[in-house]
Amino acid sequence: MFTGVLFALAAGAMWGLIFIGPVLIPEYPAALQSVGRYLAFGLICLPLAWQDRRRLSALNRADWLEALKLAAIGNLLYYFFLSSAIQQIGVPISSMIIGVLPVVVTICSNISYSHRDGKFAWRDLLPSLALVLAGLVCVNLAELQGKTHGYDVPTYLSGIAFAFMAVACWTWYPMRNANWLRVNTTKSPVTWATAQGIATLPLAILGYGLVWYQLQLVQPSFDMPLGPRPWVFIALMSTIGLLCSWLGTLCWNQASQRLPTALAGQLIVFETLAGLTYAFLLRQEFPSLLTMIGVMILMLGVLKSFRIKRIMPLQSTS
Repeated sequence: MFTGVLFALAAGAMWGLIFIGPVLIPEYPAALQSVGRYLAFGLICLPLAWQDRRRLSALNRADWLEALKLAAIGNLLYYFFLSSAIQQIGVPISSMIIGVLPVVVTICSNISYSHRDGKFAWRDLLPSLALVLAGLVCVNLAELQGKTHGYDVPTYLSGIAFAFMAVACWTWYPMRNANWLRVNTTKSPVTWATAQGIATLPLAILGYGLVWYQLQLVQPSFDMPLGPRPWVFIALMSTIGLLCSWLGTLCWNQASQRLPTALAGQLIVFETLAGLTYAFLLRQEFPSLLTMIGVMILMLGVLKSFRIKRIMPLQSTS
């Protein structure tokens, strides 16, 4: 369990970078950032796939179809929705909504996979979940207090909708991904991370072409194929593609094979904490007292969850 938690911490530290990407290049449409990130991810995976070709060849058609679904929903759609939300309503409100993921994933996993992983009794689980949620509320209330301007209603509502669609995508992704890894215990998490990158590549290439065509129609002044700051765009997409997509997925896969799905779901809080940390570093600000209190409450909830014992399903003796 300790090793699994460390892998989840590493994944969260890298995934936190996705919150500042849209802030660094706000002039780039969210769709272009999404397909750009995963085009870089797929290209990075090509040499890795060649080195791991023997184990990749052992994956069957159903495995590749599952990798394609995970790539489409957990990669492309999730990052498109999240980038859209951040660009329309900013990091604080977006992170407040994305921050409920640990609670949502844990509840869904405890319902869906208790027959296999064992069940956390709700009376034991709910106090931990309440602490996590309270910590996230404190952190994001502190962020919202610094807002000096509002949003027009259509922009605000569409941004909220995008953020909740991102939550839906990333509730489905870690549960489905963890289920595959828990069932296929003989398969390497490294190979599975690379397989998802390879499955993402054709989708990203097609998506890049569609975004290019759409921009030519609605925003012909936008300098395609790499935008107004090509080297910044390439460097940022490559960094996020390597750290957030491949290495982050690899670490999360390692955690998912070692931890019950319901517990792994709570560890997504590391992504929110990392995102807030990077945002403060980018702003060159020190977090407020309310933010620090929220972080401590949140971590207390996560630590409390480690002490909960699972009720294992009865095994048939016949």
